[in-house]
Amino acid sequence: MSGHSKWATIKHKKAATDAKRGKAFTKIIRELSIATRTGGADPNTNPRLRTAISAAKNENMPNDNIERAIARGAGTMEGEQLEEVTYEGYGPGGVGMLVQVVTSNRNRSAGELRHLFSKNGGNMAESGAVGWMFQRKGEILVAKEAADEDKMMGIVLDAGAEDLNDDGSAWQVTTPPEAMERVREALAQAGITAASAEVAMVPKNYVKLTGAQAQQMLRMVENMEDHDDVQHVYANFDIDEKEIEAVAG
Repeated sequence: MSGHSKWATIKHKKAATDAKRGKAFTKIIRELSIATRTGGADPNTNPRLRTAISAAKNENMPNDNIERAIARGAGTMEGEQLEEVTYEGYGPGGVGMLVQVVTSNRNRSAGELRHLFSKNGGNMAESGAVGWMFQRKGEILVAKEAADEDKMMGIVLDAGAEDLNDDGSAWQVTTPPEAMERVREALAQAGITAASAEVAMVPKNYVKLTGAQAQQMLRMVENMEDHDDVQHVYANFDIDEKEIEAVAG
């Protein structure tokens, strides 16, 4: 299965123990505002906002911060004018990449991302060149020790999931976008906390990378994820877990 979900799991564990909580807060605040602006301020009728609020609470974000971000998105509180942009490109070995950005300056973000692509052995592509390689799906990652396969299978399939895969250190649950929150809640009710849960752009197929290309690819993703404007990086690489751990460590 996807090396990228292994990367997401390891990065989640790493983020919990390092000094990046402030950056995580910034990204979640922007997602709260954008989700509100595009779908309204009521989480009961806005699944994207409901997911963002859940992510904020998982990071122990204070309720005041959540409420202010929603108010800015709804236009009832002043704040910077943000827009959401997705850039497409290729990484080492022809890996397809989608980079979702929330920015107050589209031209600045495009120039900085173009630089990150080129310095890491990739290049930015035209709109539509890469998007067809991905599909919107709910993606939930659960640590292996949280439950065995039979228990996971029974919970997630009954709640509307499409698939359950063993991804090394984690269970990867794939759902239709509209069922993601329902599946996450079913897991929570069974006492199983997801390491991450989001509607993501999931690759239809994967490119296997090893050695120098694998290391370059992972550093490229890490550099992009550290960029202040970048919300998500999706890529269709498959890299062995030991190589991912070497970079993440």
